[in-house]
Parts: sequence; structure tokens; C-alpha cells
Amino acid sequence: MLKGIHRFISPELLKALMEMGHGDEIVLGDSNFPSASHAQHLVRSDGHRIPDLLGAILPLFPLDYAVGHAAVLMGCNGNPQPSVWNRYREILNAYPEGDKPFSVISKIEFYQQAKSAYCIVATGESETFANIILRKGVIK
Repeated sequence: MLKGIHRFISPELLKALMEMGHGDEIVLGDSNFPSASHAQHLVRSDGHRIPDLLGAILPLFPLDYAVGHAAVLMGCNGNPQPSVWNRYREILNAYPEGDKPFSVISKIEFYQQAKSAYCIVATGESETFANIILRKGVIK
């Protein structure tokens, strides 16, 4: 055990976060996301919801300030906006780099971007279109 590491951060997830460099991306995929078939590096976190993981990851993870947004969300293809997006906005706004919380791209674009991500975390998130990509920044 370590002090200051949230209990939702598994050893495997902590290792992936440490291995990532500036510009690398991590996907937090909902329970419907094809994580295993898209991942270069897969981390299982099936028992956790994405907002909980996001809240546990961000104190350790510098967001990339050099891009126009802190995160990328999967568009909902004409479906109503997922309520979890409001929670993401609240969580991201708590960090200086999160002042431009997120952009939204199409499902096809999201899948393509996810395939090049350093890591995909398969979660137990049950809300649809809850997938999010974070880009790692630098420690200042």
C-alpha cells in the first residue's frame, strides 16, 4: 500500500499512468466499449464507474495544456447527452488545465483515436456514450 493513492487505482493502472509520457492518451471506456479489441494496453477496472476513476486519476495525472481541451468525449449520435457528462465537467473544472473541459467527436473518430491510445481502461460504467479520452501533459 502507498499513501495518497486512491483505492480505485490498481497497481496495473498506476503502472500505466507512470509509463505514459507527454501526449500519450488514456481511454476510460464504458461497459459497452470494445476495450479488448481496441487496446494496445488493457487495464481492467470493471467494478468502477468512470466519474469515480476520473476523480482518482486526476490528482496524479497532469492534463495536456497545449491542446484546446482537457478531454475528448464520444458523440452520442443524436441520442440525448449523457448525464455523466455534467459530472465530468465538474471534475475537470477542479483542475487548472480543465478550464476547457472537453470536445466531442463522432463515434467513428473516437474509436480510431482510442486505437492509438497508450492505454484503455475497461470500466463498469453502465451509462452509454460515457467514454472519455485524457491526454497526458507535463509536470510543471
